[in-house]
Amino acid sequence: MDSHLMMYGPDHKLFELAPIGAALVFVAFIFVKIARPARARGSWLLAAAASSLFAIWSGYAGFTGGWAGFWPLHQAGVWGNQIWFDLLLAVGAAWSLLLPRARSVGMRVVPWTLFVLATGSIGLCAMLARCLYLEASPQGESGGDLA
Repeated sequence: MDSHLMMYGPDHKLFELAPIGAALVFVAFIFVKIARPARARGSWLLAAAASSLFAIWSGYAGFTGGWAGFWPLHQAGVWGNQIWFDLLLAVGAAWSLLLPRARSVGMRVVPWTLFVLATGSIGLCAMLARCLYLEASPQGESGGDLA
């Protein structure tokens, strides 16, 4: 596959606008979370939607750039390394904060952790969605079969 196509894909304009759109959604999310109660009803749906949408986007990236297409970008220079380190730190910090909550609602943390390690933010958002769902669930810590 052409390395230019692998790195930038066929839709250059989309890849110029997508990061800006994602940043705007992220900033809006931050302000909504600040303004709303900490444990808003149905908040697990937002995490589940983020996981699903990012999984679809990642599937597209994997289909067009190969399953390991991200790796050459992280090895391409100091900024590629910096982004990789930032992703690892962000996922590690979020996972560390989520782990006690996941345990408290009876989630099986080893399979969820393996999912996070294999998929990054996809697994992390799915784990968060499940944890938030179980916290809001009347069945509490029993969590059902999918915990």
